[in-house]
Amino acid sequence: MSVEIPHSKTARYIKIAVDIATCIARGEYRVGQKILGRSTLAGRYNVSPETIRRALAVLEERKVVKMQPGVGVIVCSRTAAENYLAEYGQRQILEDIQKRLHYYLQERRKLDQKIAQLTNELLEYTFKMATRYQRIHEFRVEENSPLIGKSLKETEFRTLTGGTILSINRNGKEIVSPDAETIIEKNDILTVVAPQESIDESRALNLTHLSGPAGNLTGITE
Repeated sequence: MSVEIPHSKTARYIKIAVDIATCIARGEYRVGQKILGRSTLAGRYNVSPETIRRALAVLEERKVVKMQPGVGVIVCSRTAAENYLAEYGQRQILEDIQKRLHYYLQERRKLDQKIAQLTNELLEYTFKMATRYQRIHEFRVEENSPLIGKSLKETEFRTLTGGTILSINRNGKEIVSPDAETIIEKNDILTVVAPQESIDESRALNLTHLSGPAGNLTGITE
């Protein structure tokens, strides 16, 4: 799909200066020749005399023409006209590059915003899908559980079961969102959120399933 990039607008008096310089470079106006008066030029280009004055001022500054009081506008140099046109062309190329760069930077910012939006939507949807198939379960840590005496970090509970320990009930006291250094003790009640199919992975941990969907709890004490 092609993308149309807007081009910068050139001032009217600059366009007129370029047109007059082009006529001089082509030899349509000879060196020493008097160019049409401002009023005539204004009528020719359908602009105000002030616009013509500004155009001629640009050419006079570049020594292309000279405005002589009582005489008019005289062509000074064909070479100067050619140099002005070359300078103008180079400037137009630079302006076009800058315009394109600005355009693509704006488009990239828009694209970055869309990417960020879609990323957030994907994460939100993924989270919803993940939690949709997870359930809350409670387990009691039995005497021979390999979890006893280890910190949550050391047990690698999430890696082994796919579940996350939300809280630990110890002798009637609730430890909510236990940190990684919390030590598991015998008879702790673990409240766990986990996908149903991963409950079977806890069978080697000697846990008693107290509540939550039973699933296939082969090997887990009931």
